[in-house]
Amino acid sequence: MNLPPVIAIDGPTASGKGTVASLVAKKLGFHYLDSGALYRLVALGSQKASIEPQNGPELGILAKKLVISFKNGQILLNSEDVTDAIRTESIGLRASAIAVHPEVRQALVGVQHGFRVAPGLVADGRDMASVIFPDAVLKIFLTATAEARAERRYKQLIAKGISAKLEHLLHDLQERDARDSSRGTAPLLVADGAEVLETSELSIDQAVKTVLDWYQSKVA
Repeated sequence: MNLPPVIAIDGPTASGKGTVASLVAKKLGFHYLDSGALYRLVALGSQKASIEPQNGPELGILAKKLVISFKNGQILLNSEDVTDAIRTESIGLRASAIAVHPEVRQALVGVQHGFRVAPGLVADGRDMASVIFPDAVLKIFLTATAEARAERRYKQLIAKGISAKLEHLLHDLQERDARDSSRGTAPLLVADGAEVLETSELSIDQAVKTVLDWYQSKVA
């Protein structure tokens, strides 16, 4: 059976992979999966249910029960619009903490595979190329220096009217990088056969064009 093509984009926090992936999907007319949002949704759901981030078995059970949908740019959790609620720094940190649990990651595998529908999918996350879609037609590891990523995150938060301190963001990013790279289940890594895209000095348009060029060379 010929499955729809997948472009899998992995990378560390605040590398710009979500922005690049969503724009590439739009250009190609593909569907888009923000896998990080799924972990943030589990984080928010666990907070509402008062489940501790250390409780892997309970988090896994919760992840299977959540009703998640993406509609018109909105993210719904059990029919509630949580688009903004899952983007706070505290939920991001909680999501990183719960993503280390195999029970949570396993519970979300089927959800992620469900996004693979015609005409194709652009998926971004930490383990899209290495674990979830190892047969992706194009695998990319999109990264940037921690300093560049912290500055981007700082500008995003300030633009939204959220107060932030650059040094705190840099520290949080470095901690998250260490945790994501060292976890036992699906650690953040450059998948076999992946192209590395360093975006510290690239504009979003340049990064998008690079991905599109790589994809065209794969399917030509």
